[in-house]
Amino acid sequence: MISVEEALDRVLALARPMGVEEVPLAEAHGRWLAHAAVARRDQPPFDASAMDGYAVAGPAPLAARFRVIGEAGAGHGFAGHLAPGECLRIFTGAPVPQGATRVVLQENVQRDGEIITIAETSENDNIRLRGSDFAAGAEVGPRRLSANDLALLAAMNVPRLTVRKKPELAIIATGDELVMPGEEPGPDQIIASNSFAIKALAEMAGARVRLLPIARDTEASLRAVFELARGADLVVTIGGASVGDHDVVARLAESLGLDRDFYRIAMRPGKPLMAGRLHGAPMLGLPGNPVSAIVCAHLFLLPLIRAMQGDPTPRPQPRHAMLACDTGPTGPRTHYMRAHLSAGPNLPHITPFRDQDSALLGVLSQADALLIRPLGDGPRAAGERVEYLPI
Repeated sequence: MISVEEALDRVLALARPMGVEEVPLAEAHGRWLAHAAVARRDQPPFDASAMDGYAVAGPAPLAARFRVIGEAGAGHGFAGHLAPGECLRIFTGAPVPQGATRVVLQENVQRDGEIITIAETSENDNIRLRGSDFAAGAEVGPRRLSANDLALLAAMNVPRLTVRKKPELAIIATGDELVMPGEEPGPDQIIASNSFAIKALAEMAGARVRLLPIARDTEASLRAVFELARGADLVVTIGGASVGDHDVVARLAESLGLDRDFYRIAMRPGKPLMAGRLHGAPMLGLPGNPVSAIVCAHLFLLPLIRAMQGDPTPRPQPRHAMLACDTGPTGPRTHYMRAHLSAGPNLPHITPFRDQDSALLGVLSQADALLIRPLGDGPRAAGERVEYLPI
């Protein structure tokens, strides 16, 4: 068995950067920007009023008087020039006219006809200077685009973006024991559940996913479904990775040209994880136990998808918490324990569930974290600082 760290190194080595495509800004949320986008204008594009009030020329001490000569609103600037003793009624976002030195808040003046008197002074000039947010030529570097990024790029007047193509992922669930949800299982069958969690996780990471038909435990069925996976950028099988008498996935995949990189990992759950390259595409063989498959997806599949889209730091990022109860030693494998987080004064508290059976989806559905217990780690007491992964 190899360590989790070495396995992840090998999985990420399978990644090849996806090609690029151009998409409209409105379709870019969640996509990975392939090249820097460049601002085409300053923001603000002019000195702008930060408040509703009066733009004045010259000092504005207490009791100073100014004559109102016009008005400016957002999208409607004032073409003239303010001279000393003059002011302009102005609204938030409007261009500040030439000659103005500050905007006095409307609640800080008294107005009588066309004359205002300063009733209260402020140190703030209430003017947003041109380019104070960003200047023309500023760049947004390659990254996964958030909703906030889209607002920034829109303000930069960037209507289209060059992004990485979404990797196409083919999921193959295997086993005579499986039927799809809604079908009537036989007395020896169960419902295929893993595929739906893996599909959802992969789509959240940016992949396009095809759920292929369940492959039965025969060479003919497996060959037919593997043929349907041709052309995918990434192939994931679920089940048949433990090399038992009835687990033919690895043997058949190798007969089809799988260059297998590794087979077993020193981790719990998820020891029988397989990885390699098939028909030029990375292939991951996830375990059949539901929790094992989903944990392995968090640790290996999602980083691989992120790396294929250009993420420079695709690895899972552990966080810290305080252990809320005593735990025993881990033994010869790194243990990813399903756990629950609760609020703490500094760090969150983390409590592993008592039953860690890798077939229990009910426990997994209640978990919001994986408590990381390193290989060979001894007993830990409540109150100790530990690492976890959010799920």
